Amino acid sequence: MQSASASLRKVVLDLAFGQGEHFARARKERRADETLHYIAPAPSMPPPCAPGWPSAVPGMHRLHLDGGAVTLDLLIGDQASALGEIAARADHFIVDGPVPQPRLLGRLAAPGATLQARSPDDATLRALRSAGFAWPEQQDEWLHAVYASRRPQAPAAPPPSRRAIVVGAGLAGAAACERLCARGWEVTLVERHGQAAQEASGNRAGIFMPLLSKDDNIPTRLTRAAYLYAMRRWQALGGFGGAMQGAQCGVLQLARDAEHAQLQEELVKQWNYPPEFVRWLDPQAASAVLGSATPSGAWLFPQGGWANPASICRAMLEACGGRLQRRFHSEAVRIERRGGEWAVLDAGGRVLAQAPDLVLANGAGALALPPTAPLPLYTMRGQVTHLPDQRFPALPMVVCREAYMTPPVDGIVSVGATYDSDGERALRASSQEENLARAEEILSPGRLAPHRLDEAPLAGRVGFRCMAPDRLPLAGTLPDYGAHGRPERLRDVPRHPGLHCLLGYASRGLIWAPLMAELLASQLEGEPLPLEAGLAAALDPARFLLKDRRRSVAATP
Repeated sequence: MQSASASLRKVVLDLAFGQGEHFARARKERRADETLHYIAPAPSMPPPCAPGWPSAVPGMHRLHLDGGAVTLDLLIGDQASALGEIAARADHFIVDGPVPQPRLLGRLAAPGATLQARSPDDATLRALRSAGFAWPEQQDEWLHAVYASRRPQAPAAPPPSRRAIVVGAGLAGAAACERLCARGWEVTLVERHGQAAQEASGNRAGIFMPLLSKDDNIPTRLTRAAYLYAMRRWQALGGFGGAMQGAQCGVLQLARDAEHAQLQEELVKQWNYPPEFVRWLDPQAASAVLGSATPSGAWLFPQGGWANPASICRAMLEACGGRLQRRFHSEAVRIERRGGEWAVLDAGGRVLAQAPDLVLANGAGALALPPTAPLPLYTMRGQVTHLPDQRFPALPMVVCREAYMTPPVDGIVSVGATYDSDGERALRASSQEENLARAEEILSPGRLAPHRLDEAPLAGRVGFRCMAPDRLPLAGTLPDYGAHGRPERLRDVPRHPGLHCLLGYASRGLIWAPLMAELLASQLEGEPLPLEAGLAAALDPARFLLKDRRRSVAATP
């Protein structure tokens, strides 16, 4: 990606994307010193006009093109609703036909923004005028207007320093480094271990798959967007088979029972998902894929699979090049504000790094720092069981129900993981028994020959997931719990200047990490956000402060 510090940014909002003609022209005419950010709300997925075209599912899809000099955001869904979900300031608008919610165009317009509209009728002209656009006269088929609202404009934010510290070299921290360095930032990575991915990101194999729900709720929408974005980022960084270890072998999610199977089938039909995203398999088809009888059918996610998280961390850090300084064997015990910058100090008081922006991406380690201690984060112990493939049937893909099982990775099948509320770091037999019992629920006992699984030696790994009460990640600037006042909106919450977090990834860090890092990097750069505004708000670290204040007000007599 071109360094943002050396480039101008042009943001285009195209309400007439069609076959992508305007986008192709803008991409071709982009100046060498300019980055193009193109936003296209559309009722359905347009035909492919760039590499890595996403699956035709609802929501926002971000594509990085031309070495990062061009970003395309496709927002699929009702166009009128989509406008209210865009968090951006557009420099140019393209309109063809009636204007949905014209007042929103004014809210999205940057000072001096231009607009072109094809053959607007009188109603459209009145709507554009009311939104703050003006023009001398209509001279041809296209109206050319300028945003000239008299509303007072908020002062432009100063450009970022593009120097940051990231604490934590797991999936969250490595992704933050990669996304910031891609924008020209100089980043110092502070990690207490001697290499990346030694805590929750250190499992042999993590699985990646989307989440489905009947009401397409916030976790479903977020996980879907993150899953698809992660796979595009992995491909851009070299994909599986090279620096990254993993496979898009598919994920088979077995129904729990007949009632759940019926729900699985109904959801696929209700949302009309494309077959490359998810397919419903009846019991016969599911059994044929699995190679073992399963009575209730399954979802098949053909693009899903497994990946070695540490290899992905290493690939993301390698992509940072010379912009990244690594401080391994360095534990961030204390952080201080010094002269408008953040300093990270070790146990001896030595300054490990100093920069205007600091990103805490150290999972449970963040709970020991005063600015993050008030957050309602907690940890859950997860034990994964490792079985030699001789003790386990050869699986053609990842299989999951109450637990997951991977195909053999270097001769080892991973089964897990438990959800325990204690802090025991050592492997224990009871957790292994739980994993093996769940494995036997998925596969018929006869397939577990030639040796009984309960005779398998105790082997595996223990990690601790950092989680939030709502099971959603935290991505954004940290609230200042010590500040006075009772804010009622996220935008009014006092924040620690330059202090950000990427935390609470629970069991989905593998797929959440790239999109959360992209969200934070976009916020720091003042770029359009890669998620709908409602989803970004649901991830704001200040959401818990607002909930606490509202509860306290409600409890006041």
